[in-house]
Amino acid sequence: MDAAENGRIAQQPQGHHTVEKIGGTSMSRARELLDTILIGKRKREALYNRVFVVSAFGGITDKLLEHKKSGEPGVYALFSHADNEHGWMEALSAVNRAMHTINEEMFDEAADRHAADDFVRERIEGARGCLIDLQRLCSYGHFQLGEHMQTIRELLSALGEAHSANNLALLLRREGVNARFIDLTGWRDETQPSLNERIEQAFDEIDLSRELPIVTGYSQCREGLMREFDRGYSEVTFATIAALTGAREAIIHKEFHLSSADPRLVGTENVRKIGRTNYDVADQLSNMGMEAIHPKAAKKLRQAGVPLRVANAFEPEDPGTLIDAEPATSAGVEMVTGLPVTSLELFEQDMVGVKGYDAAILEALTRHKVRIVSKSSNANSIVHHLEATLKSVRRVERDLAERYPAARITARRASMVSVIGRDLTGLGIMLNGLKALDEAGVEPLASQETGRGVDVQFLVRSEDLEQAVKTLHRAFIEEGEEAMKEAA
Repeated sequence: MDAAENGRIAQQPQGHHTVEKIGGTSMSRARELLDTILIGKRKREALYNRVFVVSAFGGITDKLLEHKKSGEPGVYALFSHADNEHGWMEALSAVNRAMHTINEEMFDEAADRHAADDFVRERIEGARGCLIDLQRLCSYGHFQLGEHMQTIRELLSALGEAHSANNLALLLRREGVNARFIDLTGWRDETQPSLNERIEQAFDEIDLSRELPIVTGYSQCREGLMREFDRGYSEVTFATIAALTGAREAIIHKEFHLSSADPRLVGTENVRKIGRTNYDVADQLSNMGMEAIHPKAAKKLRQAGVPLRVANAFEPEDPGTLIDAEPATSAGVEMVTGLPVTSLELFEQDMVGVKGYDAAILEALTRHKVRIVSKSSNANSIVHHLEATLKSVRRVERDLAERYPAARITARRASMVSVIGRDLTGLGIMLNGLKALDEAGVEPLASQETGRGVDVQFLVRSEDLEQAVKTLHRAFIEEGEEAMKEAA
């Protein structure tokens, strides 16, 4: 997005409407959502002045692309490595069957079900024809399939969002709501607008006081959302709509509250809802793999002056957690979270005083698309804590070994646990955290803080991740911040 577009977003007057996002897991419980966030106790005008941006139903994008966690290939992965058509075509047929099963479970009325099935059939067969034609075209040698794979990834991904948005609009209309399906996927659209232009065109004639837009989380645009954001595109679409339309508030509906830790780990009775925090904390959570919202989406909202609320989709009376730009009124820990990492260390005795090592390591990590969680260095070693597959780390190791043959390069599995808050000053987090871990029998491998007072990180052995989170949560959340102030 260029400076002019950023300025146009920032200058939007604040409206009376909200822009709200529903994730895939919640979408799979769409009929329940009718009684909570979609309709609930709302009547007449209270149903409107809202925009809903929806993700694909749970599991559908995994089938279309690849499984987000296991890496099991979906249609895209099979097509990109296909020696023949059978693998990806069968996978696409499996997506078709899964979508029809969702339709059958979602609609009681035959007319709605048939309309939903027809929509799926048209999109799936259109995509199938496109892939067959592309495969045939590229067999001539003058056209390279690799040049089109990013476009294919976007085409396939868009099928999931179009299906869920169309279904939800059908379901709401059956309930008497004037819902309008807003398709941003660019299906059979020969134009190439920017993201802002596509959204502005789609909303140009919508009367938010009388219509309830149900919008696809994927938006086709010349920037290519998946090129930069991959599967975080729906949050970018959501944030851009909120910014461009001058929303009063942006709301993300999840299946849980934004809490002080994972309740499955520390116990539901021990966590507390955060309630209020800021975008700085949201960025730290994102860095630790606990995205409240994609950092680029948060940036759009922050620049436009749109506050973000993270709410539980199935507890509509609870206001959830408000995220804005305001600093904390007092110091306090808000969350303890952790994730597995690989610690990659490059040691070379002759490094001291020599420039270029940092740049070379970053170039290798960038080339292999390895995400950095944190880093540290001293006179002759640099350590990066990475969230990456072992295969990717091995590739980085090989590149660095070729460039620095005298260096000793090691990689080991570990876990990073972070204590996060808007203002941690005066709480003695480093000292008290190390003391709590020692008393619990957890040996820290390293610890660090940046001095900004928003997070303190503790590196522990990979097998100590859960115990470290429980220990630090108990020390800083369950036993209270006041006790920690006194101890500091």
